[in-house]
Amino acid sequence: MIEIKVSSDREYSVHIGANWREELLEISRNFAKVLVIAPQHIIDLLELENVLASFPNLFLHSVADGEEQKTLVSIESVWSALAEKQLGRKDAIVAIGGGATTDLAGFAAATWLRGIDWFAFPSTLAGAVDAAVGGKTGINSPAGKNLIGSFYSPRAVFIDVSFLATLSDRDFAAGLAEVIKTGFIASEEILTILESCANLDDARVHVERLIALSVAVKARVVSEDFKEGNLREILNYGHTLGHAIERSEGFTWRHGEAIAVGLVFAAELSHSLCDLPTAIVDSHRKLLAKFGLPITYSAEKWDALLEFMRLDKKVRSASLRFIGISEVGRPQWLENVQDEKLAQTYERISQ
Repeated sequence: MIEIKVSSDREYSVHIGANWREELLEISRNFAKVLVIAPQHIIDLLELENVLASFPNLFLHSVADGEEQKTLVSIESVWSALAEKQLGRKDAIVAIGGGATTDLAGFAAATWLRGIDWFAFPSTLAGAVDAAVGGKTGINSPAGKNLIGSFYSPRAVFIDVSFLATLSDRDFAAGLAEVIKTGFIASEEILTILESCANLDDARVHVERLIALSVAVKARVVSEDFKEGNLREILNYGHTLGHAIERSEGFTWRHGEAIAVGLVFAAELSHSLCDLPTAIVDSHRKLLAKFGLPITYSAEKWDALLEFMRLDKKVRSASLRFIGISEVGRPQWLENVQDEKLAQTYERISQ
């Protein structure tokens, strides 16, 4: 098992190659009461009702799938479950699911009794390399994605790679978008591994190494800048437009699919403003397309996307801000990018 330490609001470890049953058993021994939060498809897949039946202090709470669980209605249902089971400050929450589940559970833990312990068991590649690590928790609102939330780290993250074998090609590819992002901002080794892969099956062979490399980058960045004062913003490469596309699609696209288009946009913007070589811009398209990820979006959607981007939490003083790169591993902060430049860049990725 690989252990990567994170130092932020608290010290904790990400355990890659963990066994989820063994870790859940250990948690049950250390806490009087534990609320286990999972979407129904994970409950069915892992037969959680049967597993938890052996543990009288573990209580199961089902939530919706995907972004549908990141709502006020959903968080209120979690709070109600915590109240019903009378969880106190010495008790804990466990999240088993994708990034939306760890976002929701982490926010519930941060807000219940002003903070109780929680543990993340990411079941998707995107959750393992991104959402479950770093302490960003939250839910969505009608005004935008992740606008209601907190910075509140888990007690530990346990990544059981056996979960990933059950992912569809679509979901696995969506997770790779976050891995590819990490490669361009900080890890040439990630790009080298993925460039050597002919297809998704090849990438699955290397998944544990890809997760370790991605988590190591995020752990380093988060440990240096927990609350996104500056350095942590590099993790948003491709995300400003990506989040706007998610909203445009009513969250029917996978997060990674929207981020894939956002990465191509960020690369083109970097070409214009940071002199990113054309070859690296092209490598964004080739790598993403090889794994079946989208690299273009509708030309007619630009005006709506621009409005969505203005509501993004990364906007400061009404100015749109982006992360670019000048070369692999060299992030750049792009401030006050003019609408005309953005529109010109979008033309190069639209259809």
